[in-house]
Amino acid sequence: MENKTADLNNKYETVIGLETHVELSTETKMFCGCKLSFGEKPNTYTCPVCLGHPGSLPVVNKKAIESAVKIALALNCSISEHSIFHRKNYFYPDMPKNYQISQYDLPVGVGGYIDINMGNYVRKVKITRVHVEEDTGKLIHIGSTGRISEADYSIVDFNRAGTPLIEIVTDPDIKSPEEAKQYMITLRNTLLMLNVSDCSMEEGSIRSDANVSVKLTTTDKLGTRTEIKNLNSFKFLQKGLEYEVERQIDVLESGREVLQQTRHYDNKTQTTKVLRQKEEAHDYRYFPDPDLVPMKILPDWINEIKSALPELPGAREKRYKNSLGLSDYDSAFMANDFEISSYFEETLKHHNNAKSVCNWIMGDFSAFINKNQVTLKESKISPENLADLVKMIDRQEINSKIAKSVFEEMYDSGESPQEIILKKGLKQISDTGELEAIINEVILKNPDAVSQYKSGKVKAIGFLVGRIMAKTQGKANPQIVNEIIVKKLS
Repeated sequence: MENKTADLNNKYETVIGLETHVELSTETKMFCGCKLSFGEKPNTYTCPVCLGHPGSLPVVNKKAIESAVKIALALNCSISEHSIFHRKNYFYPDMPKNYQISQYDLPVGVGGYIDINMGNYVRKVKITRVHVEEDTGKLIHIGSTGRISEADYSIVDFNRAGTPLIEIVTDPDIKSPEEAKQYMITLRNTLLMLNVSDCSMEEGSIRSDANVSVKLTTTDKLGTRTEIKNLNSFKFLQKGLEYEVERQIDVLESGREVLQQTRHYDNKTQTTKVLRQKEEAHDYRYFPDPDLVPMKILPDWINEIKSALPELPGAREKRYKNSLGLSDYDSAFMANDFEISSYFEETLKHHNNAKSVCNWIMGDFSAFINKNQVTLKESKISPENLADLVKMIDRQEINSKIAKSVFEEMYDSGESPQEIILKKGLKQISDTGELEAIINEVILKNPDAVSQYKSGKVKAIGFLVGRIMAKTQGKANPQIVNEIIVKKLS
């Protein structure tokens, strides 16, 4: 079975393009003064403009356009000096106006790219466009499953309608579900560093639709694509694409044709199901919105925004490697996760040994947060306290065994390492006089190990060190202990 799957994967090539919607963290909606909200009482943050009442006129949110330019610049796009809004016409219950204000042929940004680090290679994913639009309302499907196809009825909350939304569309450059997942991780971290959205997947602040097809590796002709909705987590994105690729290959292998459809990913069954036949652009009857004047994005404003951009993941990764001396793997690990990178940067403000700090974050810290299923931000260990712990290790004030014990206590209590060491009497013994007395006693009680060491069995010293560490409850400075033993036995 595995050989058959491998043969089919070699026979077909996967082609994926992603459309990612990002809700912006502005104070007000895209075309009116209503406050943005999440989880508030339904239909309380609305007005005649976002509800589409006759005679109400939209006004463009400048902050949203600024955020759109930031995103486009960060994705290496060219900024359109002239841009306009269109009406995208379709009927759906969560659309108060029965059309969505969006952009069609003159988006804010075009022709960009983003590099995706896959470990042993880098995939350059071209960005077709970055455009601005408004979000729809929220439909809640009442029924046993919560899905539209099995709902008894649906209710609608218009609080979200009109929220500023950025759509980022890629070329069909992504070659596997794994690459699609890594693209989304990289994109999300970039957006977080730009501080334009909270990118909460749980709250729907960032969500993707995937266009996927398979084609024979022997031809350049693309296969018929399907669009998959409801890919609202990295895991669901990868799982949904994996299923859909396998489904399309099975369809082609059975001699049938893949139909152009919009499909829904069901995370319970881990399958995709048909929603409707896929629409084309002309189905939406785009035309320029007569209530909104064309925008002119001035070069001086673009340059001002560009000069204020923060350090992005790619540049940060290079700095970690070239200036801080981290390895390729460590640099990528620390730079390409917004939360980890922010924590690392904050810790370095208190202790500048980048390698030691990196080792603790990647090692014990990551193990603990993965085991307990929390984030760095949710843990009780502050960057300053972690820096103090690493500083004490580097100064040989505590050894690694004590450090692990202290770290566990820090993780549980949130106390500083100094408080824990003082409270538990864990300070390392580095006084040579105190250590010599203990070492003399261990040497006298273990003549066999001493004889073995003197006869050339150097590893015997490890046994003696172990006895000393046991006697001091792990508090002895191992480096000083080694130096004293070697000096005495030589």
